[in-house]
Amino acid sequence: MATEEAGNGFNIHPMDQFEISNLFGDGGVHWYSFTNVTMWMGLAIVAVILLLVVGTRKRAIVPSRTQSIAEMMYGFVYKMIEDIAGKEGLKFFPYIFTLFIFVLISNFLGLLPMSFATTSHIAVTAFLAMGVFLTVTIVGFYKNGMKFLGLFWVSSAPLALRPVLALIELISYFVRPVSHSIRLAGNVMAGHAVIKVFAGFAGALGIWAALPILSITAVYGLEVLVAGIQAYVFTILTCVYLNDALHPSH
Repeated sequence: MATEEAGNGFNIHPMDQFEISNLFGDGGVHWYSFTNVTMWMGLAIVAVILLLVVGTRKRAIVPSRTQSIAEMMYGFVYKMIEDIAGKEGLKFFPYIFTLFIFVLISNFLGLLPMSFATTSHIAVTAFLAMGVFLTVTIVGFYKNGMKFLGLFWVSSAPLALRPVLALIELISYFVRPVSHSIRLAGNVMAGHAVIKVFAGFAGALGIWAALPILSITAVYGLEVLVAGIQAYVFTILTCVYLNDALHPSH
């Protein structure tokens, strides 16, 4: 069956693109290995530095293209934090802006041919989400003390329902890093897998490949949009969680 599929050109493995490989040596992947994930995360950091540091070092009243992009993203995240978490939330602007720009650049780099989508891996997104979870929890207790537990006590509900709602709120709170990470990784992985499937059809159909190629173009355009939207969603959820830590009462 495998030979028949290969002969017909339908030997498509859309999940192979997410395989982590050691770039130096033939051994397995260890915690110290320099992998394709490591390389593309490093390239994302380099791209951020080029955009925000090198690209804005010659700042002017009439901004260049690079300066305009950097200022636009800065203002976008600043306004988002201010609208959702208030003036108090602006203290965390450097952290939230770093999350936004890293996820955004990583998503866009993952769309380059022969690249690796680092944000398609739960190990990456879970680390980012867990950092957000621990940060807002620590901030919540540091700023409010035991009053932070008021986040789980719905005082506006009938007294008989409050314990049940408190349990639901507690469970949903600890599920946050799971949903926060899976939402980003799942959307990125699904889009890349679909593109790979259509690309396999295009290679197998020969002269009839026009339809799959058009589909790839459409899906790729959608993925460019998804790359930006998912960075926005990850950041806005971070702002919402931060607002809960700063203002925990229902």
